[in-house]
Amino acid sequence: MINPIVDDTEEDFVWRRTHPDKLWIFDKLILSRKLGYICGPTGLDVPRPDYYIIRPCVNALGLGLGASKKWIEDGTVHLPIGFFWCEWFEGRHLSIDYKYGKQVLAVEGIKPANTLTHWQLWKRVKDTIPLPSILEPFADEEYINCEFIGDKLIEVHLRRNEDFDKAVDEFIPVWKNQSTDPPQGYKYIEYPDLHGRIGAFVK
Repeated sequence: MINPIVDDTEEDFVWRRTHPDKLWIFDKLILSRKLGYICGPTGLDVPRPDYYIIRPCVNALGLGLGASKKWIEDGTVHLPIGFFWCEWFEGRHLSIDYKYGKQVLAVEGIKPANTLTHWQLWKRVKDTIPLPSILEPFADEEYINCEFIGDKLIEVHLRRNEDFDKAVDEFIPVWKNQSTDPPQGYKYIEYPDLHGRIGAFVK
């Protein structure tokens, strides 16, 4: 007898219900290649010495796990198997939610330059970004979450951003060993993740 599935996450549900022909959306290397970025898997040489973002091709856990910025001269055989390299982008980091192809939420993430994972603040913004044309086959999905750096699409999820439910306008991560006493005007919520975040100040 097969054991029942327990402790399902939204990612579990999305993976099981997504048609196999659409599963490429979860592979950041394929997405980057389709978008025409300079990129390739571990083992392929970079076209020129430069800084590149190194990431797992597929990461159902999200959170930027495994991502790093590295200077690469030529070969990439030293990178982890299952990872890829891509040209480095600069600009504001925006997370956009679409419902049936129409934008319903835009938030901006702010963090120090020396980290890819420990955010200082997420806040609602008024930016408007139409659903990228490459994602038009997914416009019938109830929710699509897209991550952008500047005008470059870098990541897609078939879910929404739940951090901004209940009319939250600002979300300040609280990390392990930080005080949980909220600043004036904020309240503290428990909201742990795999990077050591224990909660958040929200308002």
